Amino acid sequence: MKHVAHLARLALTPDEEMKLSAQLRPVLGYIEKLRELDVTSIEPTAHAVPLFNVTRADEIRPSLPHDEALRNAPRQAGGLFIVPKIVE
Repeated sequence: MKHVAHLARLALTPDEEMKLSAQLRPVLGYIEKLRELDVTSIEPTAHAVPLFNVTRADEIRPSLPHDEALRNAPRQAGGLFIVPKIVE
């Protein structure tokens, strides 16, 4: 448990180490049980189910009119947004 805590950059008290050790034992036991499975015929995957990116068609559409975009701007000048300076 000390090694795992060190890798995770955790400072554990002795009581916390004992408690977490007790909680980690069943997890490690389950991992050992999974190692008994024959997975030689199973293709390695990054996800259990296929993922597809849902995107809309890339079409030209009218954009927001300039005046409407600036309508709620707290500060503006020359048709531009005025924002606080963040880099000096």
